[in-house]
Amino acid sequence: MPNVADDALAVEDQRAPEDLPRAPDDQPETPQDPPGTREPQPETPDDRPAAPRDEPGTPQDEPATPQDPPGTPRDEPATPGDEPVARDGAADPTGERSAPQGSPDAPTASGWRSFPRRFGAAFGALPRRITDAAVLAFALFTVIYHAGFLAELRPSVMFVSWLWCCSALAVLAVVLGVVRAVRRRRAVPTSPAAPAGPAPAGRGRWWWLAVGVTTTGLGVAAAVTAGMGGLASWWVPTGLGLAASVGAALLARRAWLARTGPPEPAATGWQALFALLVSAGVAVSSLYMARNSKDDVFYLGKSVWVAERDVVPVRDFLFTENVAAPLSTQPPTASIEVFAGALARFLGLHAADATWFVLLPALAVLAVLALWRLVHRWAPRRPVLAFVVAITYLYLVVGSDAALGTFHLPRLYEGKGMFVSAVVPLMWVYLTDWFESRSRWKLFLIAALSVVATGLSTTSAIILPLLVGSAGLAMLLVGRWGAALAAGVAALAYPVGGVLVSRLVLGPVASAGGETQFFDAEGTYRRTLLVGVLGVIGGLALWLAPLLVRGRVPRLLAAGAALTMSVLFVPGVLEALADASGVAAVLWRVPWILALPGLIGILCTVRLPRLPWVSRLVGLIVASSLIFCFATFGVPMWSRDSFTEVAPRPLWKLPQQRLEIVRWIEGLPREPGLLLAPSTLMRVAPVVSSRLRVVMPRDGYLVEYDQNSDFVRDRLRLAAFADGTAIAPDAEVKASIERLDVTTICVYWVNLEAKATLKRLGYEMYARRFAPGSVRCFRQP
Repeated sequence: MPNVADDALAVEDQRAPEDLPRAPDDQPETPQDPPGTREPQPETPDDRPAAPRDEPGTPQDEPATPQDPPGTPRDEPATPGDEPVARDGAADPTGERSAPQGSPDAPTASGWRSFPRRFGAAFGALPRRITDAAVLAFALFTVIYHAGFLAELRPSVMFVSWLWCCSALAVLAVVLGVVRAVRRRRAVPTSPAAPAGPAPAGRGRWWWLAVGVTTTGLGVAAAVTAGMGGLASWWVPTGLGLAASVGAALLARRAWLARTGPPEPAATGWQALFALLVSAGVAVSSLYMARNSKDDVFYLGKSVWVAERDVVPVRDFLFTENVAAPLSTQPPTASIEVFAGALARFLGLHAADATWFVLLPALAVLAVLALWRLVHRWAPRRPVLAFVVAITYLYLVVGSDAALGTFHLPRLYEGKGMFVSAVVPLMWVYLTDWFESRSRWKLFLIAALSVVATGLSTTSAIILPLLVGSAGLAMLLVGRWGAALAAGVAALAYPVGGVLVSRLVLGPVASAGGETQFFDAEGTYRRTLLVGVLGVIGGLALWLAPLLVRGRVPRLLAAGAALTMSVLFVPGVLEALADASGVAAVLWRVPWILALPGLIGILCTVRLPRLPWVSRLVGLIVASSLIFCFATFGVPMWSRDSFTEVAPRPLWKLPQQRLEIVRWIEGLPREPGLLLAPSTLMRVAPVVSSRLRVVMPRDGYLVEYDQNSDFVRDRLRLAAFADGTAIAPDAEVKASIERLDVTTICVYWVNLEAKATLKRLGYEMYARRFAPGSVRCFRQP
C-alpha cells in the first residue's frame, strides 16, 4: 500500500513542538550557551546569478522540516532524498554540519580533504547544468528565429548570430561563476535558521487513514476497469478515477499543511554518472534504430529545404515551390527544423546527416537527463531504480503509433517527440522548484522552457495550458494563488502569443485539417495509456503515483495532474474542448501532461512502515514485475511491429531500397518539371533533395485543399496510376500530366498497365533499373 496512510498516522501523532524531545543539534541557543558556540553551517550557493531568493520581508513558505519529530528513528536508512538541506533547499552531500571556523575539523576552501566532496557535488549537478544550458540555448535560438523571420533574415545568418550570442553568454556565465565563488570563500558562515516545528496534531487520525486506504482502493479499481476495457461502462473507471484523484488531492493538501515530507534531494556523483552513462547509451542506440515515419517528408523535408536554399519556406514547399498556401495546422512558428537545416549548412552536411547523426544523439542525451531529473526530484527513495524502470518502459513498450516510446528515441528529431520526452518532464521539475523556492531564476527557466516548447511543436499551445493549469489548481488548494499566477504567465505568454500572432497572419485552422480524426475519452486512454496489463499499469501510475511521490510540492503537483486528467477523461469533456479549440485531431495527446514514464518508475518506490529492508525488497519485486510485464505484453522498440529496423551501422532512417531508387532517379538526366513515381518513392524524394520535385509527397497533406479542385484530383489520380491501384482513362491521365507539368514518370516494372498506357500516350522508356527494386522511367521523346 502506498505510504500515504502511514504519513497520515505520522501527521496525526505529532505533538506540539514544545512537547517533543530535542536532539542535541536541535537545542536552541539559551543564556547558558555563550554566543557563537553553535556550530555554523556554510550557506549552500544557488545555481543562478546572485539575487535574493525572496523579496524583502517575504517569509519562506516551505521551511525544511524533518519527516518525523526530532529524535524519532526513521523507517529506512538515509537515502539521498533524506539528506539535510540548507535554507535554499540544496542538500549538503556530506549530511553533516560544518565545524566552527578555527577548529581542526573546519573545512577550508583549498583543503584537499574537502575536494572529493566538492567534486562529487559538482558532478552530481552536471545533469541539471546540461539540461538548463540546453534550454537556455535553444530558447535563445527560437527568439532569434522569430525575430529574424519577421526581418526576413537567412537561416545561416540566424545560426551564426546564435553562436556568437551563446559564446558571449557562456563567457559571462563563467565570469559570474568565478565572482560568486570568490564571494563564497570570503563569506563568513552563518548559523542556519531553526527549522519550523510540525503542525499541531489534529483529531482526525483514523479519518485520514481511511481516506488513504479508500483512495488506494479506488485508484486500483479505476486502473483495472480502465485498462482491461470491456469490463464495464466507461463511466465506471471515470467515476472511480475522479474519486481517487480527489482523495489524492486532499491527502496532498493535508501533507502540505502538516509540513511533512523529506527535503529536496541532491544527486550524488555516482547517481549522476549512472544517468550520464545511460543517456550516452541511448544516444548511441539512436544511430542504429530507424523508424520509417510518414511525417519525415514534412519535418525533415523542411530542414533539407533550409539547408539547400538558405531560405525559410513561408508558404507550401511540398507540392509547390513556396507558392501555394501553407498548411494551417503547421504555421512557421516551430524553429527546430530551421535549426537542423542551418546546422547542416554550417557544418557542410546534408540535412539528413546533420539531423540523424549529430542532432538526434544530442537530443537523446537531453531527453534521458530530463527524465532523470524528474524521477530524482519526485521519487521519495530509490530514484535510480525508478529511473531504470522508466527507461525500460520507453524501450519495451512501443508498438502503437501513439505509445510514448514511439515518440521518444525513434522520433526525437520531430519537435513533438522532444516536447513530450524532455519539455514535459522539465516543466514539472521547474514548477516544483518555483513553488518551493519562489526563486526568480526558476521562474525565468519556466519562461525559457515555454519558448523552447513553442520552437519544438505547435502542440505546446494545447498541452502547456493544461499542464500549467493542473499545477496552478494544485497550488490554489493551499492558497498559493500568487505563485500559481506568476507561473501561468511565465509559461503561457510566449506559446499563446505565438499562436495568436500566427492565427492573425495565416487565418484560422482549416476545419478539414483540424478535424481529420478524433478520439473520445476511452479511445484516448487506450491510444496513449494502452490496454490490457499495460493499460492497468498506466492507470496505476495515473491514480496511485500521487500517493507515492515526495511530499509537499511534488505530491501536490502530481495530484493536480491526476485530477485534471481524470476530469478530461469524463465523457463529453474532450468533445467540448474539440468544439472550442477546433483542433480535435490532436486532442488524443492530452495525457502527455502526465510524464507517464516517470510516474510508472515511481511505482517501485513503495514503502512499508517501520520495515526498511522489507520495503527495499518489495521495491525490487515491484520493479521486476513491471519490467516483466513490459517485456511480456509490450512491443519492444527494435521490433518490426514498431515499424523500426535495427541497422548494422548508422544509416538514414528510411527504407534503404527506396532510398537507393530515389538516388538513382535523382542522377538521371531529367527535364525541368515534376516527377511522378510510386507513392512510397515520392515520400522519400523531399528528404533526398528539395530540388527533386514530385507530384504528391504525401496524400494526407492534401486534406486542407479543395478536394474538388484539379490541384487535388490530378495528384490523387496520378499517384494511383503510378501505384497501379487505379488506372484512369488515357485522356484523363494525359490531361493531369499536362496540368501539373510532369516531365519524368517512373513506375515499378510489375506495373504493366501503367507502362502500356504511357506507350499509348507516346512516352518512351529511357532508363531502367534492375532488381532489387526494378524500375522503368519514361519521358516524352
